[in-house]
Amino acid sequence: MPTNWKDSGLRWYWVVVLVFLADQISKQWVLSNFELYESIQLLPVFNFTYVRNYGAAFSFLSDAGGWQRWLFTFVAVGFSVLLSVWLRQQPSKMWRLNLAYTLVIGGALGNLIDRLQHGYVVDFLDFYWNTSHFPAFNIADSAICVGAALIILDSFVAGKDDKKADGIKE
Repeated sequence: MPTNWKDSGLRWYWVVVLVFLADQISKQWVLSNFELYESIQLLPVFNFTYVRNYGAAFSFLSDAGGWQRWLFTFVAVGFSVLLSVWLRQQPSKMWRLNLAYTLVIGGALGNLIDRLQHGYVVDFLDFYWNTSHFPAFNIADSAICVGAALIILDSFVAGKDDKKADGIKE
């Protein structure tokens, strides 16, 4: 286990701050400049559309009556604490996993603030094809998805990277 924060994955916590700020600034801009459901087409497959998500990914539990706000708050805090503990325990050179954890933490905290402040998450990135729309999302959601993908990727390639670093042939 690393002896100080500079040698641990906590050294990567600047990514949390960057994701959090980008997410919150973009959401505040949307709230200041758009009416609910207002939409601007930017590309033939992409709109900038202000919507509210009272649930989780893909509006999961959005119509559950309000208790889900506190469930998702608890989940965001729990995962952020757990991933921060794991960051503290791993070396800073494990860049892929450290980046993944910090992306997830930054995204979770960005959406957490929305839930606590508004009772919903502000979404605005709307991709579609013809009349089929992918659920709208935001920068925090994107960071969480990229972080999760990096965690999965790391589970497949970490052993190979360790062997290469140690000079072991497969």
